[in-house]
Amino acid sequence: MKRARSKGLSNRLKKDRISQLPDPLICHILSHLPTKEAVSTSVLSTRWRSLWLWLPSLELDSREKLQFQDLSALMSFGDRFFDSTRVSYIHKLDLTIDGDASYLTSWINAAVKRRIQHLSVRNYKGSTDLYEIPISLYSCDTLVSLTLSHVALVSAEFVSLPCLKTMCLKCNVFSNEATFETLVSRCPVLENLVINVTGNETKVYRVHSPSLKMLTFARASKCFQVDYDREVIIDAPLLCSLNIIDFVSKVIIVNNMESLAEFDVYLVSSRNRIRSLLYKISRVRDMTITNDIFEGIHHYSQLERYPQFCYLSRLSVLLFARKLNLLAAFLESCPNLKSLVLFDQSGWNKELSAEEMNQISSLFVPKCLKSSLEYVDFKTLIRGHATETKLVRYFLENSAILKNVRLCVGYHPNIEKMLSIREELLKIPRASTKCELDFHFLLLG
Repeated sequence: MKRARSKGLSNRLKKDRISQLPDPLICHILSHLPTKEAVSTSVLSTRWRSLWLWLPSLELDSREKLQFQDLSALMSFGDRFFDSTRVSYIHKLDLTIDGDASYLTSWINAAVKRRIQHLSVRNYKGSTDLYEIPISLYSCDTLVSLTLSHVALVSAEFVSLPCLKTMCLKCNVFSNEATFETLVSRCPVLENLVINVTGNETKVYRVHSPSLKMLTFARASKCFQVDYDREVIIDAPLLCSLNIIDFVSKVIIVNNMESLAEFDVYLVSSRNRIRSLLYKISRVRDMTITNDIFEGIHHYSQLERYPQFCYLSRLSVLLFARKLNLLAAFLESCPNLKSLVLFDQSGWNKELSAEEMNQISSLFVPKCLKSSLEYVDFKTLIRGHATETKLVRYFLENSAILKNVRLCVGYHPNIEKMLSIREELLKIPRASTKCELDFHFLLLG
């Protein structure tokens, strides 16, 4: 009898062990659950009934029918959680809306009062029904990261975001150009800025930030409208990573950005405006460029010589096979290049004309191949076409201190053919006695 009583007491203690934890710890555990599951714990007991109201993080999606039956249920839930009479701390808030979102204003105001650090607001109705961000957010002194998508931002008399380090702005509408400029410039510790735009927005983006380290400027993935009138003006002396993916007519860099480490650029209409850009990024150490920018550089080189990229150590290239002569010319301005990554933008596995093949065979040898290039990585599937073989031969026969060439060989369905491609490439003479070929095989199905 005593043993049974003892066993029953032990079981009750085991069942109640979590409930014995302090409220802050239980709320921290609940914050790692999906919102619906965290709220459903309120039925466990009287002790748990209101714990979800004190969660430090919350994710709400008005489109998720499993969370809420209708908009009224969502609003009722939010009004309880964001009750302004409570002073609990909010760490992270992720809001996804679809349609009318006027109810968000009181929620965001409450989150600001409760010292929110991470906020994300996404509107999937897009530009047809924009939600206007409340003024209170512009002076949130605890916000560390901010993501805004398809919302409207208006001019504010006072903007101060002293702790904001990461900001992602996707397809938003600004009341005027000064609104965007002010928003960025009033973030004194901002380090990472991502801007995704569509074709019907601000034409001039001024990025003025003494603290910014990483900047990405991209056209929205679902936007197919080409806009050649947009300008990006960058004044960020500490910038160390710049990624521009857009149809822009002008990229103006106000200072030299001597600390710039990475530069990825995908521009279409930059041919006549590339001079300033080249000199501003001449101290870059890691760069990614495409066929379009090569053509812009080539157009510029007809008038002036390339600047020297003496600091460039790693170069990634997306290039058409028929434009390989442009690559050789550019490499001449990279005397200390150590690593080259080659992406096939279109058609290395297609046979070129006799004239185009002769151009590859007659490519001159830039200085970096003789003195500094150590690694070449072919990010394209080699199937044994003459174009590919000639390109591999060019680097093997002319790179004096090359250490490693990475090749991905693929063929369907003949494995023997794959091996014969490998043997053919291994027979190519190498200028460097230390060079090794690193083969990766991919059998296509």
